[in-house]
Order: sequence, then C-alpha cells, then structure tokens
Amino acid sequence: MSVGVGTTVRVATPQGDRDVPSVLHLAAELPGLPGRTEYALEPIEDSGTLFSLRSAPGGAHPVRLFVAAPHAFFPEYAPRIGQDLLADAMRAEDAGGTGSGATLLLVVVHPAGDDRDQHTANLLAPILVDPARGLAQQVVLDEDLPLRAPIG
Repeated sequence: MSVGVGTTVRVATPQGDRDVPSVLHLAAELPGLPGRTEYALEPIEDSGTLFSLRSAPGGAHPVRLFVAAPHAFFPEYAPRIGQDLLADAMRAEDAGGTGSGATLLLVVVHPAGDDRDQHTANLLAPILVDPARGLAQQVVLDEDLPLRAPIG
C-alpha cells in the first residue's frame, strides 16, 4: 500500500491524543474478511474519533469499515483484555493492555441502514492498535458487552 506510508493519524484517547501510523498491519485477519491484513486508517473528521479503515488496494473486493475511538461515545467503556486473546505478534514488547498504555482501542461502527434506525458500535470485539509498531488485532472479549451498542 503506497498511500499514507510513513504518515500518522491523530487518534483521541482518554489519556490524550496519540499518533498512529496511517497504515495498519493486522496480526490476524479480521473475522469474515480473509486475505486482508493491511489497512489504511483515514480520519473522517478532525476530532480524532471517527475513521475509515480501508483494505489495501489490489484485492478483488476492497473493504471499507468505519471505526471510532470508543471513549468519545462510551466514556465508561474499559474492557479487560487478557494476553490469551492476543496473537503472538501483539503480545511482544508489553503490548495488549498490560497497563503500560502501549495499545489503544478502536471499535467497529455499523452505520444505520434499512435494518436499524441508528449507528451502532461493536463493543464486544474491539480492535487493539499498537501505535509504535503499526500492528492491530480485533479481539472478541469474554465480557457481557453488546455487539451493536447504539451511538447517540
């Protein structure tokens, strides 16, 4: 992927803004999206809370997801991420929610459509991002959290 290589995107977190590489490499494919492990993170607005995540060009069927910084919409959201949920690459160098602040969370947003009146966010399966290494992984949590939490 050539667009955005070497650039960063500002992501708002509860601890303050973080610079994240504009190209993320997935430690494991997103469920249901095989063969795609590289995505461009592109801001949709200036507050650092809403983004598109686009698969690398060249595939037969490009993918675009919407993701958000969850604290902007769900201030109490603070899931526990166990090391057992992480791919080996995400466990390295103290990544993965060990309290160091090394990773940040994004949640997949489901836009409103014919089957629902409002946008929702997947709080059950956040995407962990290691900004220092440009790695990301979606994890399914073992918590009682909604798959489609209403936004707004």
